[in-house]
Amino acid sequence: MTSVLDLAPVVPVVVVDDPSDAVPLARALVAGGLRAIEVTLRTPAALDAIRAVADAVPDAVVGAGTVLTPAQVTRSVEAGARFLVSPGWTDALLDAMRASGVPYLPGVSTASEVVALLERGVRELKFFPAEAAGGTAYLRSLYGPLPQVRFCPTGGIGPGSAPEYLALPNVACVGGSWMLPADAVAARDWGRVETLAREAAGLGRSPAQV
Repeated sequence: MTSVLDLAPVVPVVVVDDPSDAVPLARALVAGGLRAIEVTLRTPAALDAIRAVADAVPDAVVGAGTVLTPAQVTRSVEAGARFLVSPGWTDALLDAMRASGVPYLPGVSTASEVVALLERGVRELKFFPAEAAGGTAYLRSLYGPLPQVRFCPTGGIGPGSAPEYLALPNVACVGGSWMLPADAVAARDWGRVETLAREAAGLGRSPAQV
């Protein structure tokens, strides 16, 4: 598969409370041009949602976010997750993600963490929490000494700030949830979600093909 970072300029960060919403929500995102979908493990419905999307929406590339433990790595992959995202990392978590056989994005917020992951051969990373950790200015500063690293910044990014991130040479995509407003999801207004997803997909380069 093409790198997850190259599938679309924006990776939707999805929190699912009702598993029955997962499939129509994913279909709306894919129809709008956002194929990589990060379902966070923040709710009891998350694994069921990943399983449902993996089974019913073949054009989606569904992944698990907020992965914190090796056990969550195993359960996520068993549910059908095609990539893994963590807000941070430990040696144990990194080893489990590496052994899973699917792409993974460990989270970093400092230069030292980036260098430590480079020593382990990891060059595609999540930058989190993006706005709180220094935003575009920090990422721009990292590019000089660490040009080989590619980031997916997530945390506090919206449609207004996303283009500034995407203009950076070391940013491949951004993560966000603005195309999933709570009122639209509550109303199951999947047409609105699709429209917002299409606008988000238009913020950067054309989606890559798998």
